[in-house]
This record gives sequence, structure tokens and C-alpha cells, in this order.
Amino acid sequence: MKEALKEKIVHLFKNHKIGTLATIQENKPYSRFMLFFPEELTLYSATNKKTHKVDDLEQNPKSHILLGLEEGGINGAYCEIEADVTLEESPTKKETIWNEQLSSWLDGPGDPNYLLIKFIPTKIRYFANAGAEAEELSFISE
Repeated sequence: MKEALKEKIVHLFKNHKIGTLATIQENKPYSRFMLFFPEELTLYSATNKKTHKVDDLEQNPKSHILLGLEEGGINGAYCEIEADVTLEESPTKKETIWNEQLSSWLDGPGDPNYLLIKFIPTKIRYFANAGAEAEELSFISE
């Protein structure tokens, strides 16, 4: 693995929390803004179990995420992430991810509708800025 590239991606993930998540809904792409919480190259996002994105991901566990550029404008770094998805209900993991930003959608880490989406990357394309060539990490999907 390209260690320097991995470090750039991990740094971007730690410093950019808002991105877009695309799923397939009725055979069409559907995107929405999400908060992302990284653990190295794996991303998590919190959601309510009763959302369309959960239905979408149960039908097709493939996703695409754009992350970066929040304050950097067109000159900032960003990543395009292709990921396989699993749904995570571990109380320990939910407690670890929980923060008050999520209270607009959920009542707390014990909310029975609180669900984590775990994004396991299959490919990450890193761009230093809008005009840069992509640097790519690919992973074997299991």
C-alpha cells in the first residue's frame, strides 16, 4: 500500500466530516449529505433505521462518497470513495461514534432507531485539488 497516500487520505478523513453519500434508489443514483466518522480508512455514518438510505443499502450494499472541499473551495483536497456497506448495531461502537451533532435526528446512543452504516472502501481516489491527477488506493472486496 502506498503509505504516503494512505496518510494523506487518513488526514483528509479526520478533517472533513461532511460529505455526500450516493446510493441506488429505484435504479437511479440518489445522493444526500451525511456526517462521517473515520477509523483509519473505514468510515462510519449514523442514521435512523427508518430512512430510505437504509432501504437502499439493504437492496444494494454498494455506495459512493465524496469527502473534502468543505472550506478549501475548488483548491482543496477531496476523495472519491467506492465502498461496500454493512449495517452496524454494536452498542459499544454506537457509544463511541455518538456525539451531540446527531441529536437533531436521534435521541441518544440508546435510541432503538440508531444505526451505524459502516463503509469499507474498495477504491479511494485522492485529489490534491480540482486540477490534480488522481492518486488511487484499491482494495480487494471480500
